[in-house]
Amino acid sequence: MSTIAWIGLGHMGAPMTAHLVAAGHAVRGYDINPAAAAAAEARGVTLVRSIAEALDGAYACFTSLPMPQHVRGVYDGPDGIWANAAPGTLLLDTSTVDIETSRWCHAESEARGFVFVDSPISGGTAGAEAHSLTFMLGGRPEDVERARELVAPMAGSIVLCGGATSGIAAKLVNNMMLFIGVMAVAEGSQLAEQLGLDQQTFWQVANASSGGSWPQRVWYPVPGIVPTSAANKNFDATFSVDLARKDCALAVQAGEATGVHLPAAELALSQLVQLAEEGLGGKDCTLVARLATPDGSLRGYDPSLDRVAANA
Repeated sequence: MSTIAWIGLGHMGAPMTAHLVAAGHAVRGYDINPAAAAAAEARGVTLVRSIAEALDGAYACFTSLPMPQHVRGVYDGPDGIWANAAPGTLLLDTSTVDIETSRWCHAESEARGFVFVDSPISGGTAGAEAHSLTFMLGGRPEDVERARELVAPMAGSIVLCGGATSGIAAKLVNNMMLFIGVMAVAEGSQLAEQLGLDQQTFWQVANASSGGSWPQRVWYPVPGIVPTSAANKNFDATFSVDLARKDCALAVQAGEATGVHLPAAELALSQLVQLAEEGLGGKDCTLVARLATPDGSLRGYDPSLDRVAANA
């Protein structure tokens, strides 16, 4: 088995690294957030104090980071991955970034003697825990084959999307469709509520009919209907508004660059922006259901609990 460096041990990184450890790999993890690092350490990751220490003798390095600028910062500079990895190291970025950042990672990695595969994921924290994530891999065929073997312990599905940046392109389109679907489920759930339908009964109707979707099955924004819904936990984030806004904005940006018209994605983005401007960027993206209600209140969401938690 291999020594693997992992940079970014957040909500996704901690459970993903645990599956690598369980598969027999030695994982060295680095994160600037002490709580995130401690959670990964409890799952068997060896914590280190720098990117350089994580990369010492590593066969591969994964990055799992919130924003494109974080990816660029971690790869470049004297303390970054390129300056400290051994030649030929396999580099895999699971972050959701813009196409240009991914293209930059490919080009600069190749120029410096490294192997880079864009490796974004879908499935959320539930998929990360259950090692059922979908990996979308982009790069040269021989590099993608190396990456496929390495991500297998974390994956339920591995899709070889094509050449450089094809993985991240697939991820941006997929997430754009997800957020449009979240908006549809948000509006549908609240219209069902106002029409007096029993929510469990309506969920069964949608689940067996043409209104069914992944966000309907997994994230239905009404408490007590599906166990994986954030509505059961006061809409604490499984996929935060801030991250959803970032991903949706990247898809809209790609539409502008290619001339594709994306009015539904633009509307979904505007709702995520509205929630963020209301100070709700850290809550779950399915809280957009609140924007569909007649009075702005939402069953399953109590703002006072957020205030209590903030003052604790």
